[in-house]
Amino acid sequence: MPLWGIILTAVAAIVLTAVITALCIREKDRRKLEYMLDAFEDGEYNFRFTEDSRFNKTLNRIKWIVERRRQQNEQESWTKLIRVLTHEIMNTVSPIASLSDALSHYIDIPEESREIDVKAGLETISSSSKDLIKFVESYRELAGVAKPIKKGLMVDDLARKVIDLTHEQCAAGGVSCSYRAESEDILIYADKSQISRILINLIKNAVQAGAKHISINASIDSSEQTIIKVANDGTPITPEAQEQIFIPFFTTKHNGSGIGLSLSRQIMRAHNGMLDLTRSDDGCTEFTLRFS
Repeated sequence: MPLWGIILTAVAAIVLTAVITALCIREKDRRKLEYMLDAFEDGEYNFRFTEDSRFNKTLNRIKWIVERRRQQNEQESWTKLIRVLTHEIMNTVSPIASLSDALSHYIDIPEESREIDVKAGLETISSSSKDLIKFVESYRELAGVAKPIKKGLMVDDLARKVIDLTHEQCAAGGVSCSYRAESEDILIYADKSQISRILINLIKNAVQAGAKHISINASIDSSEQTIIKVANDGTPITPEAQEQIFIPFFTTKHNGSGIGLSLSRQIMRAHNGMLDLTRSDDGCTEFTLRFS
């Protein structure tokens, strides 16, 4: 073989070896990235890539940034929750304490000389106590979301069942509710009762917001995730409220419990999915359920 042939063969072998090595490294790095994404989805952050390479350092830095952001969000959520809990409990307990103290001073005074109505005071204490019990029960419900019993569900059947269940409430408010699927036979693996509860809550909120039309839309995105969108044309959620609507016990309604959306998001997380407010303006308010 001539010298140029030997050189060409050697160069080809070197290039081939480099390509194979690069492909192996790329495949290894791809698996690391998949592992990290899976860990994030499972809420696991106790890992670190130890090989001293630029790619590993980048992955470790991403993990550190995500973990720090998660901790910050978690701390902010706890702070907001404690603030809301304190506000609700103090609003209920304060009149009980005040009236109890006042009644203890007036109970032995003749009725004609009393400056306050004992019966009315006791009724107020009773009412406030019941409100506090209702609040605690709401908290217990929020803290005790049952593990979903997942089964294969056709989204078409689920949506139509929810529309039937909310028909009376919608009709009373002059609201129409429709369903549309962008693909045939969309299937999710979920707890029928829990997902129905989310959709019913979103429809109920839309009716209370003065909507005249509510639409449920189901589709499958490019990542093969099932997407269910619930949109309405009611009064939009203010920018200030948008930042807090998923905080437990936050509500803008006079008689609202403030756990509906928070509970709904917990249910979706238990399904390895997500519930988000994806739009709220003068044209539309839209919530999106995403199933992995």
